[in-house]
Amino acid sequence: MLLSAAKIFDGILTVLTRLNALALRESSYKNCVRLRFNDSLHLTFHSSTLLTSNVNLLQGDIRNLKNFSLSCDFRTSDCNEAILPLLYRMSNLEQLGLYLLVYVEQAFIDGNHLKRNIINRMSRLNQFTFSIISHMYIRNKLNLPSTKDIQHTFIGFPTNEIISYVDYFPEAEQGQCHIYSYPFLMEHYPDITNNFPGGLFQYVRVVSLFDEHPFGHEFFVRIQKSFPFLEELYLTNHKSQNRKQFYESSSDNPNLSVIQYSFLTKLVIDDDYIEQFLFDTKMYLKKYNYSVFRMNLYHE
Repeated sequence: MLLSAAKIFDGILTVLTRLNALALRESSYKNCVRLRFNDSLHLTFHSSTLLTSNVNLLQGDIRNLKNFSLSCDFRTSDCNEAILPLLYRMSNLEQLGLYLLVYVEQAFIDGNHLKRNIINRMSRLNQFTFSIISHMYIRNKLNLPSTKDIQHTFIGFPTNEIISYVDYFPEAEQGQCHIYSYPFLMEHYPDITNNFPGGLFQYVRVVSLFDEHPFGHEFFVRIQKSFPFLEELYLTNHKSQNRKQFYESSSDNPNLSVIQYSFLTKLVIDDDYIEQFLFDTKMYLKKYNYSVFRMNLYHE
């Protein structure tokens, strides 16, 4: 007898609506019921409260799995130790989706890494979608790669269009690298900076912005055009704009685009940007039922 794992999870989460941790381990009973992870009728389950999920797959045969997707909104440093060994047991995988935030020590995850550790290890893989942001401390590191260097590693990559860009934050002594297949399929796009190349992201509903350089008007125009159905916006930037210069250019320049967030319901911003969002004549929040949260943090 086989039971659908996704169906069981969905039933548990329907009953336990505030569940924040779930662990599933192999039973020691001889007559235990086996779980099926390739049920075509129940492919996914969803929870808005679940923080941790631990599914023990250390034993058992998952070679027949054809479709697998892994998404995590929390940063992990266990990609090589936990995720890759699990994927290697799925030797017949045909479709794979990876959406991860990863800490790395020596090098960003790039096209060479994906080809060497995933593509070349899965001969039957014909569809690979991903969004991976790798974070790295850059203190005392030399010869750090540029966006052009990262994009060059995707030459000959089987997925048609790959977007990549690199950011370095000298004050925090950190760097980050975005790589993702396009079109982008996730609802959450985190850690966007001034280097964001734009595009159209129709599925994204939640965006977070961060940089050590001020965000300008044209940057917010690019965000609005790229995420037309944006519902939640989180902004962290401790470098305020030159208000006098900004408001003079905004008020006196009729050519500046009006930024309209038609679906925004939640706005979390630093104090430095409250005036721009709530009082600027070039910024228009269409809905009246949005919530604004100020991040009044102390900075030296």
